[in-house]
Amino acid sequence: MSLILQIVIYSFALWLGMYLLARDTRKLALQFAGLGLIVYALGIGFDALIDHTGVVSLVRWRWPLLFLPAIFWAGAVLHLPETVAPRFEDATRYGIPLTALIIYVIASRTTLIFDFTSPDAETGTLYLVFAVAIALSLFVIVVRVWRLYATTQHTRPVGVLMIATLFFILGTGVFLLPGEMGRADVLFGIGANLELLGIAVAMFDAFDEGEALLPDITRSFDYAAIMILLFGGQVALAMIINDTLTATWLILLLAVITTAIITQTFARPLRHAFERYVFARYPALRQQRAQLQDVTDALQRKDESLDVMTIDDEKFTRLTRRALGNMGNLQRLAASPLTQLPIVEQRLAQRGVSDNTLERAMELRAVLAESIERLKPRNGGDFGTSDEWRYYNALYFPYVVGLKPFSRRAVHDDLDETTEKALEWFRVYVPERTLHNWQNAAAALIAQDLRERVVDDVEV
Repeated sequence: MSLILQIVIYSFALWLGMYLLARDTRKLALQFAGLGLIVYALGIGFDALIDHTGVVSLVRWRWPLLFLPAIFWAGAVLHLPETVAPRFEDATRYGIPLTALIIYVIASRTTLIFDFTSPDAETGTLYLVFAVAIALSLFVIVVRVWRLYATTQHTRPVGVLMIATLFFILGTGVFLLPGEMGRADVLFGIGANLELLGIAVAMFDAFDEGEALLPDITRSFDYAAIMILLFGGQVALAMIINDTLTATWLILLLAVITTAIITQTFARPLRHAFERYVFARYPALRQQRAQLQDVTDALQRKDESLDVMTIDDEKFTRLTRRALGNMGNLQRLAASPLTQLPIVEQRLAQRGVSDNTLERAMELRAVLAESIERLKPRNGGDFGTSDEWRYYNALYFPYVVGLKPFSRRAVHDDLDETTEKALEWFRVYVPERTLHNWQNAAAALIAQDLRERVVDDVEV
């Protein structure tokens, strides 16, 4: 491939991978899909260095990167939709990256999988085992995508996902053949399918959240392209003027492009980190700015065309479940279509406050909290362990109080007596899967309550 084409593929794959990582750090499907694209982009970067600077020593670092996306994509499709058991989620969160890292170290540092004694990599003694592992990953992808296609209502994103998966598997399968390794057309085809897969996963996530994808992904792409042209273009211009193409210049160009993409895609967390330092003496100002900026970022994800009053019960329940999970995240809650509920607008009018995105998000949070309170048994007390308490407990303590009973990283200090009892009860008597099922069932009750409250308010 020409250097220009390699740079374009590298930039687009890296941007899309970073975009998926930054879209929602909680969702493993997005994280694994992003990592698969980033790994492929790094492989293309090494490919450009080898082809145009003659640094043959980089061959051993390049080859394994071109196969590892299959492992990450197997992890991505296993988490579509995000309904896996929490323990399985913890296992895959660390297990899949660790597996990929081990394979990469073995493949790049030894000759067991690839023999790097010649300019073109040849198969090693354990190549067959490596090929079988990649083939198993491809098989997992096929089975999972087919099951998604047969069971989900997300027909458009899953249809795109299935088509891209078939071509990705075909390209990777051909690339696994010893005689076909290194073919530029196959490598280009794998990249195109990876990028299509990444867009399909983003579509799936946006559909599941009830958000608009096109404005957000277009803004990110345009900003990234401008940053790349603005800063990478200067390095490219210097290379043209000096009429030189050395490893140092090409590494500098790739590094500048990478920095530009990271700066753009992770602008929000970088901005928050910078403002924590700049406004360290003004915590109230910092908090207000963070809230306003988060809500502004959420506006581009808001799907104004979605009418929550006319959607079916299943989709309304799913959106309610998502909103409940985002009660502690004002940015994600601001993008929820449920902020368009008439009850939210009416309550804002009754309070006499301005009707804006931030106020709608906070009012929706209050409405959801009230609906959760309606689940509380009427026999008095703040906590109980009988069956009538389970739906209230499953929503109130994790989403209103912010309790994370099964998280190893969560810090539960300064809890009141009731919350401490609830935390102990969750950890001892409630399995993670059971809590997940209770939350889904309780979300259906909350959705029904929201529907009825809207009807009541309209009639009044």
